[in-house]
Amino acid sequence: MAVFTDTFIEVLDLTRTQVSMAYLVGTVASSLFLTRAGRWYDLYGGRIMIAGSAAALGAMVLVISGVDVLSQLLGGSTVVTFALLLFAFFGVRFFGQGVLTSCSRNVLLLWFVKRRGLVSGIRSVFVSFGFAIAPLAIAFLITSFGWRGALWFMGLTVGLGFALMALVFIRDNPASCSLQADGVDPSDQDDAPVEAPSKTLDQARRSPIFWIYSLSLGMHALFGTALVFHVVAVFGESGLSAGVAFGYFLPAAVFSTASNLIASSFVDRYRLKPFLVCMLCVLSIGAIGLINLEHVWGYWVLAAGFGVGGGLWGVVSNLAFIRFFGPLHLGAVSGFNASISVFASAIGPAAFSLAVDHLGSYNAAAQICLGMLLALLLAALLIRQREVLPGRSGAT
Repeated sequence: MAVFTDTFIEVLDLTRTQVSMAYLVGTVASSLFLTRAGRWYDLYGGRIMIAGSAAALGAMVLVISGVDVLSQLLGGSTVVTFALLLFAFFGVRFFGQGVLTSCSRNVLLLWFVKRRGLVSGIRSVFVSFGFAIAPLAIAFLITSFGWRGALWFMGLTVGLGFALMALVFIRDNPASCSLQADGVDPSDQDDAPVEAPSKTLDQARRSPIFWIYSLSLGMHALFGTALVFHVVAVFGESGLSAGVAFGYFLPAAVFSTASNLIASSFVDRYRLKPFLVCMLCVLSIGAIGLINLEHVWGYWVLAAGFGVGGGLWGVVSNLAFIRFFGPLHLGAVSGFNASISVFASAIGPAAFSLAVDHLGSYNAAAQICLGMLLALLLAALLIRQREVLPGRSGAT
């Protein structure tokens, strides 16, 4: 949606602040319903949820393409336009980043146990590649078909094409096809993969393990989104140009992809706690780099810290909840975590803006985030974690 921001400002006659607030409120509102969507996943399965959310996402993209027309039909006031855009952003965030992302991840996790970490790492490479090329691809569509035509193309592709593909190719789990995870022969019970005992969302919320992982993942979402949103201003505060600011994403992406693949190749054989601790450590180191961005070493420490931290975030977020709380209620448990992370990502940019207004700099916001990361790191070290490793019958 960021590629369309300037177009929305011009066509809808809204200020940049109004468009940003519509996106913020829509995102926060979407986070409040993700736990319910997770329960729908447990009830209806990945095939129906992925196809349904893809169709709904396509519909909401089409709504965005017609906000100006709908607004004129309803009177054309700024309040009406703002409300329509807010509703459309809510739908895109809820059905897209929320439901479709969570369901696509969860359905894959059920098909693998012993190789779950490796498969999740390979998936993350494709996700990262998609995020990397999306702005360029959307800009090409806008150039070729105009902004409204680009939105129609996107909406119809995901709403019809991808939804149909999901119905044809996706199956909820191996059992629905008389198979077992990892391609194990169903008659070979000795080689059957072992899962953690399943716990309900209420049971998970009473566990400190759930909160240390959810808050750590949410902290990454808050800090990372705030940095991306304000990247030019943050780098400018340290005397660096916009070119340098945008150039930061390339080395960070390299660090992220490499660390994700390396960690994914090991995580199936080891406990998840060291990966969580390492993630919080490198994010803290990255925060130190951000605080010292005026130095050359600060730039590279930031890129390495946030890059490696992002790669480890992918590993931890994929595996934490199914490892500790089992597959039966995975949708509800991971959905509640998703609501926390989406909410954190929504308030991150606003929190950094408030820090500038009341504390005088983005540096102050980074220092507060560093303190929060160190507190989470201490908690992660102290909280005892017992989990069932893939393919093993005992907890460790």
